[in-house]
Amino acid sequence: MTLFSPLNLFGAAVLLIMMVFYILEYRNPVYTLLFGVMCIGSSAYGFLAGTWPFGVIEGLWAVVALRKYIKLRIVPGSAA
Repeated sequence: MTLFSPLNLFGAAVLLIMMVFYILEYRNPVYTLLFGVMCIGSSAYGFLAGTWPFGVIEGLWAVVALRKYIKLRIVPGSAA
């Protein structure tokens, strides 16, 4: 596998964007939603790269983030 393969570039981009949304989470609930979406992308990268444990954990993080987003939308101001 080459360093700059399309799969590696996809994984790096998803993780970079995911971290930006994680940093911005406190500003608006939509960033929590976008973080969860990027976790799904990161999970897909894990499975495509053949590292299924990474894919499973990122999938679980996506569920946690999406549940947090739903809770923030129902009760504004609650973080967890």
